[in-house]
Amino acid sequence: MTPGSDLLEDHEMSDEEIATFLTEQGTGVLSMADDDAPYGVPLSFGFDGEDRLYFLFAGHSAAGKKVTYAERSETATFTVYDVADDDSWRSVIVEGGLDRIVIDDWKAARRAMADNAYRPDLLADVDEHEDPRVWALDVEEWSGRRSDAD
Repeated sequence: MTPGSDLLEDHEMSDEEIATFLTEQGTGVLSMADDDAPYGVPLSFGFDGEDRLYFLFAGHSAAGKKVTYAERSETATFTVYDVADDDSWRSVIVEGGLDRIVIDDWKAARRAMADNAYRPDLLADVDEHEDPRVWALDVEEWSGRRSDAD
């Protein structure tokens, strides 16, 4: 065992703890790949409380990098973490498929993002009929770890 490797042993979060944590948080890092080129972007998110995360792709660049990577990624991961100090931290990694939502998903996305996304007011400027710019990650796997202090 390497020094400090026992630091993470027995600190796995239960599914209930993970769901609660995702409901409490509002930002994280979405990681996608286009062939072998990775791309990670910090984003606000909403969690439906069960098996979907929602993201608004605001602030498009001229190259449209977020959309390009989202369309080409077979699997994406989303990392959420909270660090209060060395003895109090939590982190969750969610993995799954990423797709642009359809109009029928708009109400669920709006509700989830209103509950815990950072700056949910940005949704007010989005016309869901023209270009929702909202993507969903369907949770296929998740894992979480926490410090003993939590």
